[in-house]
Amino acid sequence: MVCSFYHPHYLRVNRVMWGHVKLHRLKGRLIFDSRSRKNPTRFQYVGDKNHSCSLKIDPVMQNDAGIYIITFNNYKIHTWGGNIAPTLKVVDLEVLVTKTNRHETMKEGNSVTLTCINKCDSSGLTSAFAWFKNGEAINEGPVLYFNSISSTNSGNYTCSLKTQARVTSRVLNINVEYGPKNTSVFVSSVTDVGNNITLVCSSQSNPPVENYTWFKVDDENIVEVGHEPVFLPGDGDQYLCSVSNKHGSQNSSVVTLKNKGYWATFSRDVVGASAAIAVILIVTTVIAVSRVNKNRKWARQTDSEKDAKKTDYINWVVCDRDPSHQKTQCEGETAELTYATIYFTNESRPNMNQLCLSYIEPRD
Repeated sequence: MVCSFYHPHYLRVNRVMWGHVKLHRLKGRLIFDSRSRKNPTRFQYVGDKNHSCSLKIDPVMQNDAGIYIITFNNYKIHTWGGNIAPTLKVVDLEVLVTKTNRHETMKEGNSVTLTCINKCDSSGLTSAFAWFKNGEAINEGPVLYFNSISSTNSGNYTCSLKTQARVTSRVLNINVEYGPKNTSVFVSSVTDVGNNITLVCSSQSNPPVENYTWFKVDDENIVEVGHEPVFLPGDGDQYLCSVSNKHGSQNSSVVTLKNKGYWATFSRDVVGASAAIAVILIVTTVIAVSRVNKNRKWARQTDSEKDAKKTDYINWVVCDRDPSHQKTQCEGETAELTYATIYFTNESRPNMNQLCLSYIEPRD
């Protein structure tokens, strides 16, 4: 606040004080005293004791609004060039809500208008505004209009000056209420064989669903059977749930269930199929093992045939050599032949052969 003063040459300014009086109050407070060392840091005297008496406030707060008075040597100055002491107005942004039903809660389909007002700008022509939802910028201008508001518009709204983003209004929470929607029934779980199925009714609403009603549907009539979100049907049939709150109600689609016998039959079929699969696996395993053993036996026979191909068969006549005679005589020339089989087998050592001889004694 720029301030200047003049005084007679025979007077000397020894002390300068600034005071603050809030609007609609009679008493104020001292915010600066040139003789004090405990002045608030937000209030700085940037003048002197000759002609300048300016005061700087940084940062400005909402409570700083009001009337400011300056005193020199305990002399209060009430006139400033013929005008009243300066009055400071601090920007105070306010959001005004206008809706279709003034005294009722805000619900889907209502027409809602949000208006940002700057109390320092009575004409509203010099202020440029920006709108924010949950901290994100969404629009500009003094008015935010919702022709038919929906649940997606719920959130926290603020407006601010475009030139000073730090200056914002108080947070306005918009909570759009609506009746039940997206109502559906689903099967939660199936326990042991023959036990009941668990049905769960689900719906979206604001405020939450207040009433649940289950109905059993058959060819002749519709019977009310429960009033909880979770329902255990006694047998197979057709069911639906109906939900409601203060804004309306909605029914789910019809769910058709099989009877208990179906589940028991289904379980028996599953058990039978499992047993059949087990038998098939066992038979397949036995056949596979048999084929492996057969292949091993065939491999051994093949090796024996290979050895037989490498065998030399030798036949000779058994003769006795008499030392007293010059020649060797065989027994009767009709002695039986003796057969021998010789196998040559290669061992792990190279260039080494082993001779195996099988000898068959001649018969008498």
